[in-house]
Amino acid sequence: MQARQVGTRPQLRMGPRPLPLHLGTALMTWVSSESALRLWKPGSLSSNPASPAPEAIAAVLSEAAALEAHTGAGAFDEALRREIGRRMERLADGVLAYRRHPVHRSLENPPAAWREGNTQLLDYGATHRAARARGARAVLVVPSLINRWEVLDLTAEKSLLRAMAAHGLRPYLVDWGTPNAEERGFDTTAYVARLERAVAFLTKRARRAPAVMGYCMGGTLSVALAARQPRRVAGLALLASPWDFHGDRTGQAFLVSSGPLLAEVADRVGELPVDILQTLFWSLDPWLAVKKFARFLGMDQQGDQAREFVLLEDWLNDGAPLAGPTARECLIDWYGNNTPGTGKWIVGGRRILPSKINVPSLVMIPSGDRIVPPLSAAALADPVKGLRNVTRRDLPLGHIGMVVSSRARDLCWTPLLDWLSDIPAKRK
Repeated sequence: MQARQVGTRPQLRMGPRPLPLHLGTALMTWVSSESALRLWKPGSLSSNPASPAPEAIAAVLSEAAALEAHTGAGAFDEALRREIGRRMERLADGVLAYRRHPVHRSLENPPAAWREGNTQLLDYGATHRAARARGARAVLVVPSLINRWEVLDLTAEKSLLRAMAAHGLRPYLVDWGTPNAEERGFDTTAYVARLERAVAFLTKRARRAPAVMGYCMGGTLSVALAARQPRRVAGLALLASPWDFHGDRTGQAFLVSSGPLLAEVADRVGELPVDILQTLFWSLDPWLAVKKFARFLGMDQQGDQAREFVLLEDWLNDGAPLAGPTARECLIDWYGNNTPGTGKWIVGGRRILPSKINVPSLVMIPSGDRIVPPLSAAALADPVKGLRNVTRRDLPLGHIGMVVSSRARDLCWTPLLDWLSDIPAKRK
């Protein structure tokens, strides 16, 4: 495996993670097709003449019989084995092509304006003239605790953060880093408290309250920040941020059923490791890796499409472990008991109720989101229980596509940046 450098953090290209799970999914599925076909064949000890094969199986059996009538017995079985081998070889070739690809993220990270523990605020306006202009709106950008922030600054052309600075905003990105010994004991209250201190720093530095933009889980934490510190939040923009965790549980059976066991793992280990987190993402679409690496192999390996695939895949595989107490809250309280959606989430002794938050808010909901179901994010824009002063915007994009796809700039970035720029000033 190749070593690479992202900012100041050395890494190994290990994806797709966890690799044995992705390879095992493909192998077991393809090999089981051979076994199933054998069981349905007439004359098999498992076949039942009184119970006809399903229509799809019957059609395959008919094709097998026709092929073997012309080429001899066993020809179809042999062709099936060759096809299984071809598919496994193609998947392996796709993974190896990704791991050996020479492209790496090469953007230089901006300077840190503030640090606490392993968390830092990266000042994306420090070197941009428009962002340094007098009166530029400061924006605290809060990414997820699980997937790192680089998806917001993937390339010079696909960087929401650099687009913010060019638009005359001054974004300060929360880089959570990797939990140190103390941070492994953090619950969501501890993380929100850290955001409170970060926003206090920005309020003092900018001489007025900043806007806050949260992406995915970062948006959920940002809601708590706004509830606890409304005078220090001038506006709240939420991108694909989960809130009602029971609004749509389609595809989440594995996550919900395994939640108590994984919470126990987090308690014992002190964190939820990256490969376990990646397994939860795998459960949403077990065949995604198989499909995308086969597609990657067919790309021009020197072209922009392959380059962007590699950079995005590097980001996906470069998550951070989740602190044990926070993992328990997410698995048991959020996904299991839906404490945010039912108004029972307690942060620092205070219930977090969106209906009590009156700062100008924007809720952006990608309709093709498979990670945060649209109904979960839409709860924040609910007329009764949602944010009081809210604008809702539905986007025909996916969870990741809303920030890096070819349509992200027109459909997501532009309306987001215009909205942030138009927030009325709120003095400290």
